[in-house]
Amino acid sequence: MAKSKLLIILLIVVCAIIYFVQKPITAEDIHLSGATMGTTYNVKYHPDIGPSAAETQRQIDALLVRVNKLMSTYDPTSELSLFNAHQSSEPFALSSETIFVLKEAQRLGELSEGVLDVTVGPLVNLWGFGPQARPDKVPSEQTVEQIKLQTGLDKLMVSNDSATKLIPNLYVDLSTIAKGYGVDVVAELLASLGHTDYLVEIGGEMRVAGVKSSGQPWRIAVEKPVSNERAVQTILTIGNNAVATSGDYRNYFEENGVRYSHLIDPRSGMPIQHNLVAVTVIHPSSMTADGLATALNVMGKDDALRIAQQYDLDVMLITRENNTFKAYTTGRFDQFVNAAKQ
Repeated sequence: MAKSKLLIILLIVVCAIIYFVQKPITAEDIHLSGATMGTTYNVKYHPDIGPSAAETQRQIDALLVRVNKLMSTYDPTSELSLFNAHQSSEPFALSSETIFVLKEAQRLGELSEGVLDVTVGPLVNLWGFGPQARPDKVPSEQTVEQIKLQTGLDKLMVSNDSATKLIPNLYVDLSTIAKGYGVDVVAELLASLGHTDYLVEIGGEMRVAGVKSSGQPWRIAVEKPVSNERAVQTILTIGNNAVATSGDYRNYFEENGVRYSHLIDPRSGMPIQHNLVAVTVIHPSSMTADGLATALNVMGKDDALRIAQQYDLDVMLITRENNTFKAYTTGRFDQFVNAAKQ
């Protein structure tokens, strides 16, 4: 009888050991967060890979401090601010990082037929959406036209180690792609530390790879373009890609019943007025997705659809039509929506 009880106990112990060995242990992803570029960042990745969380965060913070020190227009001592203060047509030496971002800005400027213009900063400042304070009154058409003369990608030359202004007071603002670049450098850091599964987000711009620790894919919510609540427009599963959304529904001001968006059309020098309210772009590079989302949003629906289809971009456009929202998609965008439903 004693032997029988002993065998039963041993059997239970063995079964328990087998159960715990075979049962997958679901670990939670490490979550790091902090402040950067006037906003916040969030990073998630699998545990037990690479250095400690504290060391990983130290490296992330150091990278983002450097990006900000290079490309911020709010820091008067940043490399970009010093270039903007350089009132000369002599070449100005720049870091390889800033040159890389400037060249992508030029490429996207050409792709968007001049709509993504990183020299539009004086107009952004004029309308009160830059480092300077908002104007006491809406600028006159004459003032807008005068400021437009200080802008234009054709007035900026970029070489492999320097940039040259063709007019001395040219002002460059990389805010349309700098956050996306920050996401990319953090993602590349994680990859260099051995991570194949991660999520990196800065101020809404995001890049993911692999899956969560649970084995589930990263699911990304795209906000509905409304300013009075937080609502979801759609859910995406994007694989190893980045996603960026540009909209005019949060950053704007109103005066005398007129709504002025922070998105400035360099062609007119005015805030956009069309019915395209949000653009979401999926691309391997967060920097590229960031710039494209802004450019397409400024263009308006028809031109944005034409460019997106011409370059086979994965895009969702949301317009406001008859007091409701309507979505238009190009490329593989619908596949990413359908993947999230599976």
